[in-house]
Amino acid sequence: MRAKINFCSVCWDFTEQDPCPICRDARRDSSLVCVVAQPQDVLAVERAGGYHGCYHVLHGVLSPLDGIGPGDLRVTELVKRCSGEIKEVIIATNPSVEGETTAMYLAKLLRPLGVRCSRIATGVPMGGELEYADRLTLSRAIHGRREM
Repeated sequence: MRAKINFCSVCWDFTEQDPCPICRDARRDSSLVCVVAQPQDVLAVERAGGYHGCYHVLHGVLSPLDGIGPGDLRVTELVKRCSGEIKEVIIATNPSVEGETTAMYLAKLLRPLGVRCSRIATGVPMGGELEYADRLTLSRAIHGRREM
């Protein structure tokens, strides 16, 4: 199995073919890139449906306490991609300290290239109850509200 599985040379997801089926799909919006921390995050976004852009897998998040810096992730490859036809990057890292740090770092790095940077929304999950939501989650849900 290891002999068959490699990294996609475009998005850095695991694949048997290079480029991967998602990167090869002409129906996808190649100017829109969803940045995720791990390959399993691509599967989660795909399972949710509704996203028709491409991906970029970092293979981790920034974690100075664990000695993980930008050089340990696929950040350089993302910057190179954004020098081309990429118009928007959706940063879809987890809402943890490391995920937020990574998101802020990437946004500061990519904005000067003229790339629009957005962050996935966070808030109260479907079926969740407000009385059990923590303060930060509820605060983000209020600030991230949208008009109906």
